[in-house]
Amino acid sequence: QVQLVESGGGLVQAGGSLRLSCAASERYVMGWFRQAPGKEREFVGGITKSGGYTDYADAVKGRFTISRDNVKNTVFLQMNSLKPEDTAVYYCAANPTTIRTGYRYWGQGTQVTVSS
Repeated sequence: QVQLVESGGGLVQAGGSLRLSCAASERYVMGWFRQAPGKEREFVGGITKSGGYTDYADAVKGRFTISRDNVKNTVFLQMNSLKPEDTAVYYCAANPTTIRTGYRYWGQGTQVTVSS
């Protein structure tokens, strides 16, 4: 049973930063998604097993950074220059068909709220 445990969400003012963590029971290609109220879940970014390649949605490119610690099987989402429109529940996911689609395993989600 693959387990993904997220942490690090919270409330931050616009322009601030947060770092989310996702601890996995095994090493996979990993991704981050988010879902705002009334909207569909959307891809935020992904990272390969080695960490040598990352992919980002245009909305977060240049502001968010994904990294990983393969000793601890943990993936991080560093979010800088946060905007109110980044407010959402953020999910980590693992073992996809492609880095943007087909993720098989999901975390429980963590709330990120950005105040203006």
